[in-house]
Amino acid sequence: MRLLRRLIIGLAIGVGIPLAIIIYGWVATGPAAKATEFTVAEGSSVSSVAADLADTGLIASASRFKAGARLFGGGDPVQAGEFEIPKGASASAILDLLQHGRPIQRLITVTEGMPAIIVEERLAANQFLTGPTPTIAEGTVLPDSYSFERGEARAKVVARMQSAMTKTFDMLWAKRKPGCPVTSKQDVITLASIVEKETGKPSERRAVAGVYCNRLRIGMKLDADPTVIYPITKGKPLGRRIRRSELMADTGYNTYRSPGLPVGPIANPGRDSIAAVLDPEAHKFIYFVADGTGGHVFAKTLEQHNANVQKWYEIRRARGEM
Repeated sequence: MRLLRRLIIGLAIGVGIPLAIIIYGWVATGPAAKATEFTVAEGSSVSSVAADLADTGLIASASRFKAGARLFGGGDPVQAGEFEIPKGASASAILDLLQHGRPIQRLITVTEGMPAIIVEERLAANQFLTGPTPTIAEGTVLPDSYSFERGEARAKVVARMQSAMTKTFDMLWAKRKPGCPVTSKQDVITLASIVEKETGKPSERRAVAGVYCNRLRIGMKLDADPTVIYPITKGKPLGRRIRRSELMADTGYNTYRSPGLPVGPIANPGRDSIAAVLDPEAHKFIYFVADGTGGHVFAKTLEQHNANVQKWYEIRRARGEM
């Protein structure tokens, strides 16, 4: 700071007091008492930003800020977005941040297999979004992380999520293989949502899809637990074992009761599960059960499957789960 003062004094003598004041104000510690979030609107200029910075108390003078920007700012435009201005940031540091720094990135994440009801709850709970949360049809948003701006409408974010699903599905649909008897977008999304819920192991998705495609082909019931749970919780965890009465209930989703697909998706499937249904693994398996490692063991016959189930029961008993 002593060196800066000596430099300013030298400038004051050499080029005059006003320019020296501008230079000192440009590099000196700013008035911000704490880190502050500052938003630059689309199409803003250095001049309009200077006024907003002064009104917010982040700089001492809008006119000196503009003068400093003309002299030392390099002429680059300010970026639109939300920025965090550090405590005590100088005018020089603030302009550099607005011109070349990284805006704050706010994200809302939809994980693979997340049901629409939880997506709606996350949007509603986000304090930086505005407006009502639209009702989201199950299976219409693509799992991903979506950036948004403070004050953006929830409906606008949902529209981006749904547009991403449409774009991704159309791209995958164009590459589909004739391996599964599902012929409509709705049926593909529905089966992909079941695959998503049945395995969390990426390497198994095509194999699990193949099992369900084989069952659909021969008219065999899918017997998928997640489809029984969906009308009870709308896709949230059940938190208990499925009751016998629920296995017998006629809900339109119960794949233990009727062959074929349920009436609609039970979650928002990710890209890989959709791709698995559109290009399932070619095999003759029609059964699978957990293997105790997070994956599954597959079988072609009921006899083989029953033996695999008994092994799974033994694993659960050894863990104290039965």
